[in-house]
Amino acid sequence: MTRIFIDADACPVRDETYRVALRYGLRTYVVSNRMIAVPDTPLIERVVVTQGMDVADDWIAEHAAAHDIVISADIPLAARCVANGACVLEPRGRILDQDAIGMALAMRNLMTDLRDTGTIMQGSRGFTRSDRSTFLSALDTAVVRARKQAAGHGRMPPVIPPSA
Repeated sequence: MTRIFIDADACPVRDETYRVALRYGLRTYVVSNRMIAVPDTPLIERVVVTQGMDVADDWIAEHAAAHDIVISADIPLAARCVANGACVLEPRGRILDQDAIGMALAMRNLMTDLRDTGTIMQGSRGFTRSDRSTFLSALDTAVVRARKQAAGHGRMPPVIPPSA
């Protein structure tokens, strides 16, 4: 069964993800370093990890598996999840899978180098209504594709114990 993992601390599309997850009946893990409000449903579980660099990323990378969907703008986390067979969706709707992750990593590294040398100074553009719409469409597509692939492989996800 397909599951969704949200890298939630700075995610602008949590509410949109909840709506899609509930429509499809998908177990969803909202992973963060702080308490975040989540809908009161057994399908959506809040996972609060200890404070620290990349602790939430590590939790997601350890649990996301084939046919799961990860919502994150973090390219190194995306690469780890794609290596596990998961599909990663950025909040602006770009799907990062086996076909796209190599180029995404290369662009991230290039942009980091350009910012570090002072060649470019600007950040990313603001998040728009159009970005939300693109995300919703891409998430719907990713869910349908992941469920179809999971059904074809007869895969059952590992059971994740509830967090303390």
